Amino acid sequence: MSGTIYDLAVIGGGVNGCGIARDAAGRGLSVFLCEQGDLAQATSSSSTKLFHGGLRYLEYYEFRLVREALVEREVLLRAMPHISWPLRFVLPHHDGLRPAWFLRLGLFIYDHLGGRRILPGTRSLDLAGEGAGRPLKSLYRKGFEYSDCWVQDSRLVVLNARDAQGRGAEIAVRTRCVSARREDGLWRVRLQDASGECEIAARGLVNASGPWVSEVVSGRLGIDSGARIRLVRGSHVVVKRLFDHDRAYIFQNADDRIIFAIPYEQDFTLIGTTDRDHEGDPADVSCTDEEAAYLCAAASEYFENPVRPEDIVWRYAGVRPLYDDGAKSATSATRDYVLKVDDSDGKAPLLNVFGGKITTYRRLAEAALGKLAPYYPSMKPAWTAGVSMPGGDFPVDGAGALAERIRERYSFVDGPFATRLVTHYGTEAFDILGEATVFADLGRHFGFNLTEAEIRWLMDREWARTAEDVVWRRTRLGLRLTGDEIAALDGWMAERRREMAEAGEAEGAAG
Repeated sequence: MSGTIYDLAVIGGGVNGCGIARDAAGRGLSVFLCEQGDLAQATSSSSTKLFHGGLRYLEYYEFRLVREALVEREVLLRAMPHISWPLRFVLPHHDGLRPAWFLRLGLFIYDHLGGRRILPGTRSLDLAGEGAGRPLKSLYRKGFEYSDCWVQDSRLVVLNARDAQGRGAEIAVRTRCVSARREDGLWRVRLQDASGECEIAARGLVNASGPWVSEVVSGRLGIDSGARIRLVRGSHVVVKRLFDHDRAYIFQNADDRIIFAIPYEQDFTLIGTTDRDHEGDPADVSCTDEEAAYLCAAASEYFENPVRPEDIVWRYAGVRPLYDDGAKSATSATRDYVLKVDDSDGKAPLLNVFGGKITTYRRLAEAALGKLAPYYPSMKPAWTAGVSMPGGDFPVDGAGALAERIRERYSFVDGPFATRLVTHYGTEAFDILGEATVFADLGRHFGFNLTEAEIRWLMDREWARTAEDVVWRRTRLGLRLTGDEIAALDGWMAERRREMAEAGEAEGAAG
């Protein structure tokens, strides 16, 4: 990599950085992406895991953002039916909060603003006679049901990186950008990884470092962009499954916030999120006891059986780098993205990415390449709409049939195992299972249904290096495995990394 001149270097391995790298590589540019930690290690693995228009953003007149996100839901569903799927949301109503006519109007706009084709529209509910009403307190008699979508957020990032790599991009994880400077019409980017420092050159540079975007541009690049971000912490808790159906809930709170209660990983319920301004290091973020108690109390206002802090099996938080538009509160701050280009006499452009949301990452990438197009006259046109992600080459409603195909071919795979494989790997599940005829053929068993065959795939194809990478980002099996099982997995992966490094050194010596 050292000494190579790339068309574009991207700093940041979150959803925006990997989305831009994928788009650029598919347009014929040579691309290098560096990420200081693991892919999706920060904000992009800490979302509420929704492809959604953002119903509540209509209250802040964010019509362009909502429309773009609503249109994008169905584009993304078609491209990645393994890691995203439709989800119906139940919105209970009572007279103390937003009036029913206001909700009907908002949902009517939500249904029609984005040209919906796949997803069903809104309907009114009699919660007293509905299965979705059973877990709720009896005072909630009326409600509405509308459509949005679920997404495996960190897998979305990894699949963008894999597709970028498949189109020629170089992906360097655990590689920090130490500094970058313009020199002779190029960016000279200084990098540091476990083996030391090196330098690459690029004709253009993208700063998609999320919560670190301002620190990178002012500190490591030495440029004043004139734009600032607002760090907003979103916290979530996970509890054992609170209801036995496949719909989610959206709850209105007396403080004008909303929270979601979402079916999660087959046996759990995800509750979130908060909106709090975050001070300090973006890496030093966690769901506080106060926020966990707030989420439990807000859910308990609706559920018949209260949700208590001691019911929490996992909690997490992420820092969203919102563009600072001067809003009075974190809740009302814009979720739209802002792209700023800085160049030197028409050469060596720097594109800084501020803000954005996971639903519109692909559109953000297209807009970013549009901003950079004048610097790359031979760049190919936009192409990502409708192009499947790795493993997503099956119909949008075909996940169930794919799981059945897996079970037919591999008799030792039960229903939950097949579902997990489909919702993480899609058609590539067949590559992971390979020629196995019994479960033991998949190698060492690390707990639940996690096997050596899957770990080898994640290490060889998806840049996983530690147990944390596997159980909290590539999968969510940290919810299932014991501490001892995770430690054993980490030890096995460390030994395999050592063996791979020794084999690489031996191959280099032989060459």
